[in-house]
Amino acid sequence: MTDFDKPREACGIFGICGHPEAAPITYFGLYALQHRGQESAGIAVCRDETIVEHKGMGLVSDVFTMDRLRELAGACAIGHARYSTTGSSVLTNAQPFLVRHRHKSYAVAHNGNIVNAHALKNELEQAGSIFQTTMDSEIFLHLFVKNLVYGFEDALVKTVSRLKGAFSFVMLTSRGEVIGIKDPSGFRPLALGKLNGNYVLASETCAFDLVEAEFIRELDPGEIVIINADGIKSIKTPVAARRAFCIFEFIYFARPDSTIFGQNVYLTRKAFGRRLAQEAPVEADIVMPFPDSGTYAALGYSEESGIPFEMGMIRNHYVGRTFIQPTQSMRDFGVRIKLNPVKELLKGKDIIIIEDSIIRGTTIKTRVKSLRELGIGKVHMRVSGPPHRFPCHYGIDFSTRGELIAARMEVDELTDHLGLDSLYYLSIDGLLEASGIDNPLENFCKACFDGSYPVDFDANLSKGCLEGA
Repeated sequence: MTDFDKPREACGIFGICGHPEAAPITYFGLYALQHRGQESAGIAVCRDETIVEHKGMGLVSDVFTMDRLRELAGACAIGHARYSTTGSSVLTNAQPFLVRHRHKSYAVAHNGNIVNAHALKNELEQAGSIFQTTMDSEIFLHLFVKNLVYGFEDALVKTVSRLKGAFSFVMLTSRGEVIGIKDPSGFRPLALGKLNGNYVLASETCAFDLVEAEFIRELDPGEIVIINADGIKSIKTPVAARRAFCIFEFIYFARPDSTIFGQNVYLTRKAFGRRLAQEAPVEADIVMPFPDSGTYAALGYSEESGIPFEMGMIRNHYVGRTFIQPTQSMRDFGVRIKLNPVKELLKGKDIIIIEDSIIRGTTIKTRVKSLRELGIGKVHMRVSGPPHRFPCHYGIDFSTRGELIAARMEVDELTDHLGLDSLYYLSIDGLLEASGIDNPLENFCKACFDGSYPVDFDANLSKGCLEGA
């Protein structure tokens, strides 16, 4: 079941070059990245100087069978697991996106959001381009094939120079090349690994662990890597004046067993929890998360405060993404089906709930209400990130301030609205200092917290015109 009170990130991407079982390995890579996108999945492979692909709606395991993977024979492949950040979720917009141009084929898979997509699309359509999807990812390929008159490598560089925003790409050519591209600010993670002498690209290192690839390094902001039978070549394009790693990757998106931006996610989330306990101590009997989002910060809070950690809510791991909505008299069923409290543990206790974010507030309010009905004492909430007060234009699905409850209510109002005894958000300074990143103020995008956007965008044209991918 989708938790509509949580933000959704764009997607997970994977690529491998030179391996005889490229498609099955890509399947498992996407399986490890499933948390980044659950709407659609696709794999494209290079075979006999052409590209064949299969994609469909649903989870990776729903879209691909072993028979289907056998049909995707080839030594180079890219894959994509998708969430859309705006617009509809339809098969037409599933990735990788494939085009054929002058007897050659190119496929691309994209993570992020191109903020000048509308202007670029208008320009391309006026020049005769015909678009098949509403994805901003398609713009990349239209620009690329137009720039091929300058040669392959220059076409890549010139294309990337036209794009603004947050983007990581993996690209496949019918010549048997896999290309990785990271935007000049470095918003989205993209890592390079090696498996039995073959190079691998993935959004997160947890994908390398599953396929038993060795993590080499993360791509630098503005870097393009071209992988083929001869090895790997790195091209450095001009970087932005400042880096803008997405801080929310650490707070929520990335899997805890991944390493991104040089830091382990699990340990970083625990560090956020420890800092939260220092900033907002409170007396209570137990510290608990709403699993799974606040679990690791809750461990850190417990260790720092000395208050015992307990799993006061048990998650049903067999809940699907959708279910039949019950009658109006059971309108809270959709929330209760996922988590159930341990009544004997919680009754009469003062508790501290650790959350990683409060976006719309609806789910949390219902869960707190159900806990109150058990006869719990005081209910405190601590959030391991600052309040979300500004929309994200770089690939997260809250695009308007009206969706963000912290933009409409002060903390005191929100405390009452959610039915809490106290509420505290981790400070921006505390978040940055606990991240473990050198010069965090110059390295992170924190626009959703403070409204300071590192890449300019047209506010009227960047929302709702094209889909991030």
